This record gives sequence, structure tokens and C-alpha cells, in this order.
Amino acid sequence: MIPVTVKRGSSPIVLGLPHTGTFVPNDVMVKLNENGRKLADTDWHIDRLYDGLLPELTTVRANFHRYVIDANRDPTGASLYPGQTTTTLVPLTDFDGVDIWNTPPSDIAALCAAFHAPYHAALAAELSRVRDLHGVAILYDCHSIRSNIPFLFDGTLPDFNIGTDNGKTCTPEVAAATHAICAAANGYSSVMNGRFRGGWTTRHYGRPDAGVQSIQMELAQFTYLNDEAAPWTYDETKAARLRPHLAEILTTLADMAPPFGGKS
Repeated sequence: MIPVTVKRGSSPIVLGLPHTGTFVPNDVMVKLNENGRKLADTDWHIDRLYDGLLPELTTVRANFHRYVIDANRDPTGASLYPGQTTTTLVPLTDFDGVDIWNTPPSDIAALCAAFHAPYHAALAAELSRVRDLHGVAILYDCHSIRSNIPFLFDGTLPDFNIGTDNGKTCTPEVAAATHAICAAANGYSSVMNGRFRGGWTTRHYGRPDAGVQSIQMELAQFTYLNDEAAPWTYDETKAARLRPHLAEILTTLADMAPPFGGKS
């Protein structure tokens, strides 16, 4: 199994897809319990949702499941949200706090080398290539999650959850443009740097002064799924309503790239 799939394009936008994969190696699968084998905490159908929204997008997609190793966590194991409940580099529970393992993996370094490192090597290479083309690269990190998860957060999550690590990972103009589109989307709610401020990927690569901007979008799954439960069915009607707003975000960011240092 190839750990990462890359589709190259000439746009200044690079889509990161760290949590859509469902591959679990056999030696890891046998250690998961019945609950873990459901793979419930997948960013279901996010790759399908974003497919075709902008010509010449580059996509970098992890093919492995986050229970194997979470590509959006610090490889050192440092917490993204110190003092708050969150999942780890190799999650021990699902998003409801329920155990997922019979025997948790002990070879975390090997899993990092086999899966986490290749994903980020590919992502770094594509960001570098796109920056060479345009003078700037914008990483748009794609995620989704159930809108109600008491173990992780109180209440109902907004539909659009934009993360820039409190303004550190992109310019104010990029953040404001993204937030404005979400705020104007009729029938949807949005927040900037709320419960999700951006994962390790967004924080690690977002260096506006060095020509790489990054922004994370965490969508509430009810915006495009029939229901936020198995079998996690993609809802064509909901997706058709949501996709134009996502396309507007990507198009707007791509059009903003040249003024931030790109080649005209």
C-alpha cells in the first residue's frame, strides 16, 4: 500500500487530506478491538466533497487511517491543545472516549517512519514546488468531524471551523477572505479559531514570511452527510449546496496568491 497519493496541479493551492484514508495494516488491525475496527473517526468523503472544485489543484492524500498514526499530530507526541481533551499521535480512544485497542501499538517510531513521514515528505515537496511556481503556496488543510462530540467539546460545532492558530499561519487578508465567505453563506454557521485552531500540519507549514500560508477547514459532517453515523452516507443534495461555498473559498484564495508574492 502506497501511504500517500499525490495529484499535481499548477494552482497556488495545495489541499491536504490527512484523515480520509481507511487503510490499516494487518498487524495493526488485529490489535484493534471491535469498536476500533469501525474506523468511525474518519473524515468521510472529504476527498469527494472537494473533488473538481478548482482547476489544477494539487492534492496530497494520506491513504492510511488516523488510528494507525495521525498525520495531523506532532510526531514528537506533543499535544495540540495542552489542558484540553484531544486525541494523540496514535489515538488510544475514539472521539467519544471509548477504547479502540485490545493491544495498543508499541512501535510508534516505526509507524511514524512508515506512514507519517512519507505523507509529510510529499506535502512538503508539493508546497515547495508550488511556491517555486508562484512565489507563494497556500496550504488548505481539509477536515470534517461530527457536530456533537461531548468528549471533545461542549454544544454543537459550527458548520465552518476555520483554523489559523490565532493568525500565525497566514496573513490577515487570507484569513479574513475565508471567514467572510463562510459568514456570508446563507444557512451556515462559522467560527474562526474556535475549538479547532488548526492542527499540527497547519501550524507546522504556515510560514507567511517564507512564502507558505496555511489554513485549516474543519467542516461539521452534517453539512454534507446524510447522517453523522454509520454508514456515513454522502448526501448529494447537501453536498451540492455546500460545494459552491467551498469553491468560492478556493477560487478567492488562488486569486489572492499573486499579490502576496506570486508570479503574475
